Amino acid sequence: MPRVAPGGHVYHVINRANGKLKLFRKPEDWLAFYQVLKLAAARHPMRLLGWCVMGNHWHFVAWPREDGELSRFFGYLGLTHAMRWQVAHAAVGFGHVYQSRFKNFMIERDEHLLWVLRYVERNALRAGLVRRAEDWRWSSLHARLHGPEEIQDLLSDWPMDRPRDWIAQVNRPQTDAEELAIARSIQRGQPLGDPGWVQRMAERYRLTSTLRPRGRQKGSKKK
Repeated sequence: MPRVAPGGHVYHVINRANGKLKLFRKPEDWLAFYQVLKLAAARHPMRLLGWCVMGNHWHFVAWPREDGELSRFFGYLGLTHAMRWQVAHAAVGFGHVYQSRFKNFMIERDEHLLWVLRYVERNALRAGLVRRAEDWRWSSLHARLHGPEEIQDLLSDWPMDRPRDWIAQVNRPQTDAEELAIARSIQRGQPLGDPGWVQRMAERYRLTSTLRPRGRQKGSKKK
């Protein structure tokens, strides 16, 4: 896990259910997750800039204040939710709930952060589950607009101004280049930002392996 300077980096954090497990099937499942989210925030305060909880996975954009905070918060969130989910669904001893602990990548605090926040908050719209992104009840966009207050209180101010037409921006499709860059960072754990910043972060935090092309190189021979 990269070290985080005070005030430090913003991260996109994602975790998925194991296999074809459907984590969230009815409103009570999402509400139970929100209860764990509130517990995690009380135990390990974390600046949360945005999120979207889907049927079999969730996304967060988080801004830790210090080294280790990201691991503590999302480790607690994932483990506690998994344990409670198993009890609620009579699935104790039937294997892992999540694929892994969680995945994350750091984001430069410029337009790239807006890319990721749009990507996260429009997740349900992109999946065709709602007609407007703000209609998805289990997202920060909905929470920011409609509450409830105890969930609104989990959201922190952004490290940059939120565009005045933010809702309209979230509801517009993103470019292929934006979605491809985000998908690559999710797959590889590669920092997302301008090329120079990405290179500096990769070198500083020993992430240079995330910048290398994946798969067999052109011209190589099978053995």
